[in-house]
Amino acid sequence: MYQHILVPVDGSATSDRALQEAIRLARQQSAQLELVHVVEDIRLLDSDSYINYAEMQETVRNSGKKMLAHAQMVVQLTGMGAEINLLEAHGKRIASIIVEEAERWPADLIVIGTHGRSGFSRVLFGSVAEGVVRTAHIPVLLIRGA
Repeated sequence: MYQHILVPVDGSATSDRALQEAIRLARQQSAQLELVHVVEDIRLLDSDSYINYAEMQETVRNSGKKMLAHAQMVVQLTGMGAEINLLEAHGKRIASIIVEEAERWPADLIVIGTHGRSGFSRVLFGSVAEGVVRTAHIPVLLIRGA
């Protein structure tokens, strides 16, 4: 049924649960996995202080690469393989980048973790998973955090 499963990872426990579910599905369906991490642009609030923007951005990229490498290792320990892809937001919403990558690859399913926030915390932090569900043209499987 599913041949290509896209899994966004962010290093959280919820993301790890989504990865485990994606691995189970991929094994059952003999599907390929693509693991993605989206690097957001760093926005500085105080422009008077000296902050090395390029160095900070490279640190964020390296952190994303480590998350992807760890997730890929988790997949490999099950005897499967996974493509990894570090994506850059360039001012776009993370959900939009994930959906665009799903279309480009092309994925049959997106498996993504959700923290299940509601009320003010949802308004404050937003929800990448909700944005993916609202804009994706393919099925999205939400995996709730513990």
